[in-house]
Amino acid sequence: MAMFSQIKDWYHRNFSDPQVVILALWLILGVVLVMTLGRMLAPVFASVVVAYLLEGIVMRLERFGIPRMLAVTVVFSAFMAVLLVVFFGITPMVIRQVIDAVRVFPDYISQIQQYVLQLPERYPQIVGEGQVNDILESIRKYVGDQGREFVWPSGLPSGLMYLIGLVVFLVLMPILVFFFLKDKDQILAWFRRYLPRNRALAMHVWREVDAQIGNYVRGKVLEILIVWIVTYTTFALLGLPFAMLISMLVGFSVLIPYIGAAIVTIPVAIVAFIQFGLNADFAWVLIAYAIIQLLDGNVLVPVLFSEVVSLHPVAIIVAVLVFGGIWGFWGVFFAIPLATLVNAVLRAWPRDTTESEVEVSAQAD
Repeated sequence: MAMFSQIKDWYHRNFSDPQVVILALWLILGVVLVMTLGRMLAPVFASVVVAYLLEGIVMRLERFGIPRMLAVTVVFSAFMAVLLVVFFGITPMVIRQVIDAVRVFPDYISQIQQYVLQLPERYPQIVGEGQVNDILESIRKYVGDQGREFVWPSGLPSGLMYLIGLVVFLVLMPILVFFFLKDKDQILAWFRRYLPRNRALAMHVWREVDAQIGNYVRGKVLEILIVWIVTYTTFALLGLPFAMLISMLVGFSVLIPYIGAAIVTIPVAIVAFIQFGLNADFAWVLIAYAIIQLLDGNVLVPVLFSEVVSLHPVAIIVAVLVFGGIWGFWGVFFAIPLATLVNAVLRAWPRDTTESEVEVSAQAD
C-alpha cells in the first residue's frame, strides 16, 4: 500500500497539470508515428528537413523586402541547381570511385595479408605465426561474406524495389520541399486548428527546440560541405586515390561526433598505406587528416554551433547510440537535436516546489 501511495503521489505531482499531459501525449504520438510510419513517410521527413534548411534563407530574403513567393522561387531554383550538380556531377564521380575501390579491394587485402605475414619475422617476440594465420583466416571469411552481401544485398527483387523507391524519393522530395516553403503559413494554420487550446507548455518547449534544431541542421549541413571540400582538396593534392569517395566519408563522419572521425581513420590509413607505404607521404596524409579533424572540432564547430545548447560528450554519445539504433541514419543525424528536445522537456517539466526547496537547501549546506 505504501508503494502504491507513493506512485499515486508521484503521478498527481507530475501529471496533475493538463499542459503536462498534453506535452506527454504529443511526445508519445511523435514517437509512435516515427516508429510505425517512419519508412513510409521518409520522403516527407526528408523534405521537412530540407525545407527547414531553406526556410532560413527565405526569411533572410524577406527581410530585404522581397515578396515571399519570389524568395521561395529563387531559393528553390538554387536548391534544384545544386541538386542537379550533385546528381549529375558529383554522384557519377563517387560511383566510379566506388566501382574502382571494389575492383582493387582484393589487391588491397592481398597486400595487407602479405604485410601481416611478415610480422612474425620482424617481431617474433610479439607476434606468433599461428596467431597471424588465425587472424588472416577470420579476415578472409569476413571479407568474403561482406563482399557477397555488398554485391547482392538481399536478392534482385528487393534490389529493384529499392531502386524504384529511390526514384520515387528523388521525384517526390523536390515537390514536397516546394510546397512546404510556398504554403508554410497555410500548413501551420491547418495544424493549429487541431491543437488543444491549453498548450502553453508544449509551445514553450517547441520554441526553444525550434531555434536549436534550425541552427543545428543548417550548421551541420554547412559543416559537412566544408569538411568534404577541404578534405577532397587536401587528399587530391597529396595524390591519395579515391579522394572524392574518402572525403565524402570524412564529411559525413561529422554526423557522429567523436565516433565518426575514429571510424573513418581506418580507410584513410589503409588507402594511404597501400598507396605510399610507411614513408613520408603516408605520414603527411595522416598529419593532414589529423589537422582537418582538429580544425573541425576546435574552430569550425564552435563557429557554426555557437547558438546551439552545449551537451556533455557522454550525453551526445548516448544520444547517437540510442536514436541511431532506433531510427538509423536520421536518428544519427538528429541525435543532438533530439537530445536537446529531451533536455528542454526535462527543464520545462513542472517540478514540485517543496522538492526544489529541499534540493536548494541541500546544495547550500
